[in-house]
Amino acid sequence: MCLAVPGKIIERYDDRGNPMAVVDFDGIQKEVCLVYLPDLKIGDYAIVHVGFAIAAVDEAAALESLELFREIQTLDIEQ
Repeated sequence: MCLAVPGKIIERYDDRGNPMAVVDFDGIQKEVCLVYLPDLKIGDYAIVHVGFAIAAVDEAAALESLELFREIQTLDIEQ
């Protein structure tokens, strides 16, 4: 099963010509490649899969998805 997760871009930089970002996933920060979405800016949200931003998403949708992930995790822990 593949999972794509929304995250907020908190830093941008260039790595040998490749646009990169530090993305915050509900408190966890990871490096993400922006080669598919080079116009994303700090503060934007993106759906990320295996280290690549694959789709831009608005803040409301991103926060709703993150809340659902939290609920799923809580349900899993309670069982």
